[in-house]
Amino acid sequence: MPEKSVVHTTSAPAPVGGAPYSQAIAAGDLVFLSGQVPIDPATGALVAGGVAEQAAQVFTNIEAVLTAAGSGLDRVVKTTVFLTDLAQFGAMNEVYAARMPEPFPARSTVEVSALPAGASVEIEVVALR
Repeated sequence: MPEKSVVHTTSAPAPVGGAPYSQAIAAGDLVFLSGQVPIDPATGALVAGGVAEQAAQVFTNIEAVLTAAGSGLDRVVKTTVFLTDLAQFGAMNEVYAARMPEPFPARSTVEVSALPAGASVEIEVVALR
Protein backbone atom coordinates (compact mmCIF):
# COMPACT_ATOMS: atom_id res chain seq x y z
CA MET A 1 0.00 0.00 0.00
CA PRO A 2 1.45 3.41 -0.94
CA GLU A 3 2.44 5.68 1.91
CA LYS A 4 1.13 9.20 2.05
CA SER A 5 3.07 12.31 2.95
CA VAL A 6 2.16 15.92 3.54
CA VAL A 7 3.32 18.51 1.01
CA HIS A 8 3.81 22.03 2.35
CA THR A 9 5.46 25.20 1.11
CA THR A 10 5.53 28.76 2.38
CA SER A 11 5.37 29.85 -1.29
CA ALA A 12 1.63 29.12 -1.26
CA PRO A 13 -1.02 30.17 1.25
CA ALA A 14 -1.48 28.19 4.44
CA PRO A 15 -4.90 26.61 4.97
CA VAL A 16 -7.51 29.36 5.19
CA GLY A 17 -8.46 30.21 8.75
CA GLY A 18 -6.26 27.45 10.15
CA ALA A 19 -8.67 24.84 8.78
CA PRO A 20 -7.68 21.19 9.25
CA TYR A 21 -6.36 20.29 5.80
CA SER A 22 -3.02 20.08 3.99
CA GLN A 23 -1.92 22.04 0.94
CA ALA A 24 -1.38 18.67 -0.71
CA ILE A 25 -0.93 14.98 0.00
CA ALA A 26 1.46 12.83 -2.01
CA ALA A 27 0.52 9.16 -2.25
CA GLY A 28 2.58 6.86 -4.40
CA ASP A 29 3.00 8.42 -7.83
CA LEU A 30 0.17 10.92 -7.33
CA VAL A 31 -0.15 14.27 -5.61
CA PHE A 32 -3.56 15.60 -4.58
CA LEU A 33 -3.74 19.38 -4.12
CA SER A 34 -6.37 20.99 -1.98
CA GLY A 35 -8.25 23.75 -3.72
CA GLN A 36 -6.09 26.84 -4.13
CA VAL A 37 -7.65 30.27 -3.78
CA PRO A 38 -6.17 33.61 -4.92
CA ILE A 39 -4.42 34.53 -1.71
CA ASP A 40 -0.98 36.08 -1.96
CA PRO A 41 1.17 34.01 0.42
CA ALA A 42 3.42 37.01 1.13
CA THR A 43 0.56 39.15 2.45
CA GLY A 44 -2.12 36.62 3.34
CA ALA A 45 -4.62 38.79 1.47
CA LEU A 46 -6.93 38.06 -1.44
CA VAL A 47 -5.42 39.54 -4.62
CA ALA A 48 -7.11 42.58 -6.08
CA GLY A 49 -8.92 42.44 -9.39
CA GLY A 50 -11.38 40.26 -11.17
CA VAL A 51 -11.48 36.57 -11.96
CA ALA A 52 -8.55 36.80 -14.42
CA GLU A 53 -6.21 38.29 -11.81
CA GLN A 54 -7.48 35.84 -9.23
CA ALA A 55 -7.01 32.85 -11.55
CA ALA A 56 -3.44 33.96 -12.26
CA GLN A 57 -2.66 33.94 -8.51
CA VAL A 58 -4.35 30.55 -8.14
CA PHE A 59 -2.02 29.11 -10.79
CA THR A 60 1.00 30.68 -9.07
CA ASN A 61 -0.08 28.98 -5.85
CA ILE A 62 -0.70 25.65 -7.61
CA GLU A 63 2.74 25.77 -9.23
CA ALA A 64 4.38 26.42 -5.85
CA VAL A 65 2.69 23.42 -4.23
CA LEU A 66 3.39 21.17 -7.23
CA THR A 67 7.06 22.19 -7.16
CA ALA A 68 7.25 21.36 -3.45
CA ALA A 69 5.80 17.94 -4.30
CA GLY A 70 8.36 17.29 -7.05
CA SER A 71 5.81 17.81 -9.80
CA GLY A 72 4.66 20.57 -12.15
CA LEU A 73 1.78 21.83 -14.26
CA ASP A 74 2.89 19.53 -17.08
CA ARG A 75 2.15 16.55 -14.79
CA VAL A 76 -1.46 17.53 -13.94
CA VAL A 77 -4.02 14.89 -14.96
CA LYS A 78 -7.25 16.34 -13.51
CA THR A 79 -8.49 19.76 -12.43
CA THR A 80 -11.66 20.93 -10.79
CA VAL A 81 -12.50 24.62 -11.15
CA PHE A 82 -14.96 26.31 -8.80
CA LEU A 83 -16.41 29.67 -9.87
CA THR A 84 -18.88 31.86 -8.00
CA ASP A 85 -20.24 33.06 -11.36
CA LEU A 86 -20.15 30.86 -14.48
CA ALA A 87 -20.53 34.05 -16.53
CA GLN A 88 -16.82 34.54 -15.66
CA PHE A 89 -15.87 31.21 -17.30
CA GLY A 90 -14.34 32.90 -20.37
CA ALA A 91 -12.00 35.12 -18.36
CA MET A 92 -10.90 32.19 -16.18
CA ASN A 93 -10.51 29.96 -19.23
CA GLU A 94 -8.14 32.43 -20.94
CA VAL A 95 -5.80 32.32 -17.94
CA TYR A 96 -6.20 28.54 -17.68
CA ALA A 97 -5.26 28.03 -21.34
CA ALA A 98 -2.25 30.34 -21.01
CA ARG A 99 -0.90 28.67 -17.85
CA MET A 100 -1.82 25.00 -18.33
CA PRO A 101 0.39 23.21 -20.87
CA GLU A 102 -1.00 20.85 -23.50
CA PRO A 103 -2.14 18.17 -23.53
CA PHE A 104 -4.73 19.70 -21.24
CA PRO A 105 -5.83 17.60 -18.28
CA ALA A 106 -9.34 16.35 -17.71
CA ARG A 107 -11.41 19.12 -16.10
CA SER A 108 -14.67 19.83 -14.36
CA THR A 109 -15.99 23.35 -13.78
CA VAL A 110 -18.82 24.11 -11.40
CA GLU A 111 -20.54 27.20 -10.07
CA VAL A 112 -20.72 27.50 -6.29
CA SER A 113 -22.48 30.00 -4.06
CA ALA A 114 -19.34 31.13 -2.20
CA LEU A 115 -15.63 30.39 -1.79
CA PRO A 116 -13.19 30.92 1.09
CA ALA A 117 -11.94 34.47 1.72
CA GLY A 118 -14.48 35.89 -0.76
CA ALA A 119 -12.61 34.45 -3.75
CA SER A 120 -14.21 34.24 -7.20
CA VAL A 121 -12.25 31.14 -8.25
CA GLU A 122 -10.70 28.08 -6.64
CA ILE A 123 -8.90 25.25 -8.44
CA GLU A 124 -7.87 21.83 -7.18
CA VAL A 125 -5.63 19.43 -9.08
CA VAL A 126 -4.40 15.87 -9.16
CA ALA A 127 -0.95 15.38 -10.69
CA LEU A 128 1.69 12.76 -11.27
CA ARG A 129 4.87 13.15 -9.23
